[in-house]
Amino acid sequence: VRVMSQQFLIPTYARQPVAFVRGEGVWLYDENDHKYMDAISGIGVCNLGHCHPAVTRTLAEQAGQLMHTSNLYRIPAQESLAQRLCELSGMENVFFSNSGAEANEAAIKIARLYGSRKQIARPTVIVMEGSFHGRTMATLSATANAKVQEGFAPLLDGFIRVPFNDLAAVEALADNHDIVAVLVEPVQGEGGIHIPANDYLAGLRTLCDRQDWLLMLDEIQSGNGRTGDYFACLGAGITPDVLTTAKGLGNGFPIGACLVAGKAEGVFGPGNHGSTYGGNPLGCATALAVVNTLTDDIIDGVADKGRWLKDAFLQAFSDLPMVTEIRQKGLMLGIQLDRPCTELVNRARDAGLLINVTAGSVVRLLPPLVISQAEMQQLVDTLSTLIHRFADEQEVA
Repeated sequence: VRVMSQQFLIPTYARQPVAFVRGEGVWLYDENDHKYMDAISGIGVCNLGHCHPAVTRTLAEQAGQLMHTSNLYRIPAQESLAQRLCELSGMENVFFSNSGAEANEAAIKIARLYGSRKQIARPTVIVMEGSFHGRTMATLSATANAKVQEGFAPLLDGFIRVPFNDLAAVEALADNHDIVAVLVEPVQGEGGIHIPANDYLAGLRTLCDRQDWLLMLDEIQSGNGRTGDYFACLGAGITPDVLTTAKGLGNGFPIGACLVAGKAEGVFGPGNHGSTYGGNPLGCATALAVVNTLTDDIIDGVADKGRWLKDAFLQAFSDLPMVTEIRQKGLMLGIQLDRPCTELVNRARDAGLLINVTAGSVVRLLPPLVISQAEMQQLVDTLSTLIHRFADEQEVA
């Protein structure tokens, strides 16, 4: 028997020493049948949990009928998914890709073409400190993370960075005639679950309308029910010009989407953009099952679950000065510690819990939206015990 090894993989990830062989709901099982609660949902992907029967059934049925034809032809499943997403979001048209980075890449191209048609020679997009938009060259350039950019210069120009959640900083650029768009995450996920003021997105919408800029929202992590609305912008009561999403859209099947409305509608035409696999029958049929399942009854409970978790964690850590803040929107939670805590990832895994530490000192939780009350209690108990133990050791040290 040949022992599988990582030696043939380019080591772009420092992988944890565990391999999962099956999953059900919030649970994953490794090769030795040890079970783990997946409180990160495969990085915000499995909003319906693992192997949701409706998704598995649709995927299997569609695979038996037709997987791929290409965008040279009409694809009914793609048209149905586009219609559903537009009805849910108030957007007008959709371009389908295979990933979130590709959806953002499409958004950046739309912004540049929009500017070019206005005779702007150097179309420039305002982006935010603390942002993460992907790892392709354009999305990497838009991302505010020196570590992921290191060694990849020259980056694309055409981006101006301002602080997140600071309307005045955006307003201060009103006289820059190169600016064509603002690209922003409604909640910064990779940056550490940073949630802007309630009027921030609406303020950006007003500003973009006044300046004739596109408002482009990266809802790759915040979309598909994660914040308690199908898209976070719905909760903010606004419609962007461009909305990108991926992650939870396919519940594990790779699919992304770039939606347009308003000033961005009609910018792309034949020949301006494309994708061989994007919007294939298999992906679109599967994503439609995901969307319909999420909107049936799952999303309605997300806000309450998120609030319950936040309250439970506030109570659990009330005696622990090391936990300085708990940030929460729907089932996006960031537990801010006052020091680096990446070692908690390994400790949690040893305790049968999968978490993620982002920005060095933030425990990020993105549990499946289907998580039950008993499972939420278990999550709080396990993580509380781990962080208290970590704190006790730090005191001794």
